[in-house]
Amino acid sequence: MADISKKLREQILDARGKGQKLNVVGGGTKQFMGRESDSHAEPLELKKHTGIVEYHPVELIMTVRAGTTIAEIQNALDEHGQCLHFEPPVFGKGSTIGGTLACNLSGPARPWSGSVRDQVLGIRLLNGKGEHLRFGGQVMKNVAGYDTSRLQAGAMGTLGAITEISLKVMPKPAMTMTLVEEMPQSDVIRYMNQRAGEPKPITGAAWVNGKVYLRLSGAKSAVEATAKKWSGEVLENGDDFWQQLQHLTHDFFKGDEPLWRFSVGSTAPDLALDGPQLIDWAGSQRWFRGVADSARLESIAKKAGGQVSMFRGGDRTDEVMHHQPQALQAIQQRLKESFDPDGLFNPGRLYSWL
Repeated sequence: MADISKKLREQILDARGKGQKLNVVGGGTKQFMGRESDSHAEPLELKKHTGIVEYHPVELIMTVRAGTTIAEIQNALDEHGQCLHFEPPVFGKGSTIGGTLACNLSGPARPWSGSVRDQVLGIRLLNGKGEHLRFGGQVMKNVAGYDTSRLQAGAMGTLGAITEISLKVMPKPAMTMTLVEEMPQSDVIRYMNQRAGEPKPITGAAWVNGKVYLRLSGAKSAVEATAKKWSGEVLENGDDFWQQLQHLTHDFFKGDEPLWRFSVGSTAPDLALDGPQLIDWAGSQRWFRGVADSARLESIAKKAGGQVSMFRGGDRTDEVMHHQPQALQAIQQRLKESFDPDGLFNPGRLYSWL
């Protein structure tokens, strides 16, 4: 447990004086995301900025330094029967809470429990001027005006170095059960949306390899009653399947071909992609493996009411995120200039123009 914020601030001020770019990095487990880092940028490492600052189990609130690993947080929560409801993906022992927020990563429960962005109450951030700023707080309703804390979700460190995060935690469900049955891809979107719309304790809905998986979590009586009413066989060791989705260790994600992530409307019809697909989040997150033309995939995603990004693999020197309209580019550039006027942090990591 260590607070190295002063050292980080000194490095930022020194870099600003020299015109040196900085590559903000935590445990280094998510370097495959986004565009290639600037090879001339100096590492601004937060992996030693660690520790649980405050934890109030009764209030369901925890404040941690950004370099704290997900494993350490989960160990502390386990002692009180609590968890991070957004199910953060872990890509290695060094996966940190700061990197999870910066990359906006959430697991299979996302449509029902919310994303990491939804759980954040407040942050501390070192900006490009070396100012250590605080946004938000430690209560559920604390935002007046622009929600800067949640703005960091998906910014990939381009707006500054997150040093501290306050977030909501939740009790673990009393019981979890997974139902599985064979179903063609042509039927699964309608089926998952139908189930997701029912007032039942559903916390996961995914389709892969011709089978649909539904996860029920909550009170034992509610889970068992729903399982009796719905079709499907109970999957033994069902938690293993959801953890494979959460951490992207399922066989679908293995291999060297580019991995594309579609974020679309949950009721959007089949995307007509020529290659292996996995559907998660009751239809709103769809994965595709294969070499493909990004412009074509963007057109497909747009028609489905969403966006697409090359999540892993492929050429990372070109754009990997969905192209943004000129108006949104202008807004993001103004935000970048406000937080990081000299363009120190992670230049080009999110977009070539940022």
